[in-house]
Amino acid sequence: MKKTLTLAGSDSSGGAGIQADLKTFQEHNVYGMTALTSIVTMVPETWTHQVTAIDVNLVENQLDTILSLGIDAMKTGMLGSVDIIELGAHKIKKNNLTNVVVDPVMVCKGDDEILQPENTVALREHLLPVATITTPNLFEAGQLAQTGPITNLEQMKEAAKIILDLGVKNVVIKGGSALNHDKAVDLFYDGHEFLVLEKEKLETNNNHGAGCTFAAAITANLAQGKPIKEAVIHAKDFVYAAIQAGFKLNQFVGSVNHGAWNQVK
Repeated sequence: MKKTLTLAGSDSSGGAGIQADLKTFQEHNVYGMTALTSIVTMVPETWTHQVTAIDVNLVENQLDTILSLGIDAMKTGMLGSVDIIELGAHKIKKNNLTNVVVDPVMVCKGDDEILQPENTVALREHLLPVATITTPNLFEAGQLAQTGPITNLEQMKEAAKIILDLGVKNVVIKGGSALNHDKAVDLFYDGHEFLVLEKEKLETNNNHGAGCTFAAAITANLAQGKPIKEAVIHAKDFVYAAIQAGFKLNQFVGSVNHGAWNQVK
């Protein structure tokens, strides 16, 4: 059985973070392992996010446990600090890890302030150069490419070129329903060609965990030996089904349904 690692935060509400990753790995029949970087909790009355970091030495102990077993692919999510970003990059290089998916999480869904600006610098300098693919949304792509807000497909293409020049081998920018376009659009770029992935827009707010699920699906597909472009195309279909079958958790948030793809295919 193929083995996968997620180096990410824990979402206590279960929709995103390592919880989303493990559910997605299970749906793809790969064995998921977790190295926690932080624990995210919410204030029940307001759903304000509270992020508690895990000590970097404990993160390293988790990684050493997992890497001693061997992995076929890995992803990163919320990393929490420059030290953890540098640690992740070090472990990837030291262990000659391939199939590395970097989801450059910068904010919690529902918040609009970047968690730690210094982490973006560390992602650019340390983690992207050792990654197989990175999966930023429009906000994250603008931060990584240092272009400012991205509102159309041409700006996505320019940002993808800049991000690729940071050393990552492939980029997929998630435009989704936020892009100024009549379809939900994601853009894949491998340095040679652009691939525009389009779906009908879904009028729903039940999309908590969509980004984590998308990156985890790519990771699982890479672990199983699929080519990068095929892995991305499948992940788009997988997360689209998950959003389509999403459901309301409370008055503040609705989650994607991680099992939807296998229920309907």
